[in-house]
Amino acid sequence: MPKWNASSLPSFAGRTVVVTGGTSGIGLVAARELARAGARTVFTARDEEKGARVAATIDGDVEVRPLDLADLASVRAFAAAWEGDIDVLVNNAGVMMPPLGRTTDGFELQVGTNHLGHFALTNLLLDHVTDRVVTVASNAHKGGHIDFADLNWESRSYSPTKAYYQSKLANLLFTLELERRLRAGGSPVRAVAAHPGYAATNLTASTTNPVMQIATKLGDRLIAQDDAAGALPTLFAAAAEIPGGSYVGPDGPGEWRGAPVLVGRTHRASDAETAKRLWALSEELTGVAAPASIPA
Repeated sequence: MPKWNASSLPSFAGRTVVVTGGTSGIGLVAARELARAGARTVFTARDEEKGARVAATIDGDVEVRPLDLADLASVRAFAAAWEGDIDVLVNNAGVMMPPLGRTTDGFELQVGTNHLGHFALTNLLLDHVTDRVVTVASNAHKGGHIDFADLNWESRSYSPTKAYYQSKLANLLFTLELERRLRAGGSPVRAVAAHPGYAATNLTASTTNPVMQIATKLGDRLIAQDDAAGALPTLFAAAAEIPGGSYVGPDGPGEWRGAPVLVGRTHRASDAETAKRLWALSEELTGVAAPASIPA
């Protein structure tokens, strides 16, 4: 049997998809391919003018809307302006290993953008979602640990790498608890996750670590797949008939590259109690609670 690729996408005619962070990399490829499959595709951009230029390069029914996941006011504004159904919400946008920074609301930039921004956005939009929520995680979750005493790196020495690992573990724990709540509420919506393997995108551009910069350049040249291949797990997670709670990644050695398949996760990423605890903390930090449709 041929392996799953972008041409395997079923028709998305009549369906609406929202992709966060669609101006480059995996988000751009996902938006382009979903639009090609017939979806009404709405992607988000921090810079609306840049987003408009990118949207003009994509064939199909494509719209860009402003959203800054590092600003909860922007998240709330995006959600408040939304009308109608969202068949698939793709939580894709993210930052990777920048120097210590803070979101508008004071969160450490990586957990604030990669997890807390998407946590708030998903809960604010969830009553509009009809099919599934896809959250883009990373193999880096394997090195992650949730520090509940100092999630936002206010007292410990900052490590951009460990902060990134924490944020990606948070993505999987969020998916785990969201799926549990959806099932408890009898919802038809599924929560799934995907990771791109090692894909050469501009995500690593924010790092200022010279060793990491050199390693990234070598890895991009020798190991990485391109962003089109890196987007396949996200597209598979958005389209394939897979169970809620599934995690999709490449099928090659180390899950670095290859065709999308269901993959495993670490014990920490499967810990239901940690997922519940992170959910409660995320509600407290963002001030955004789960909708009444998904009970605790």
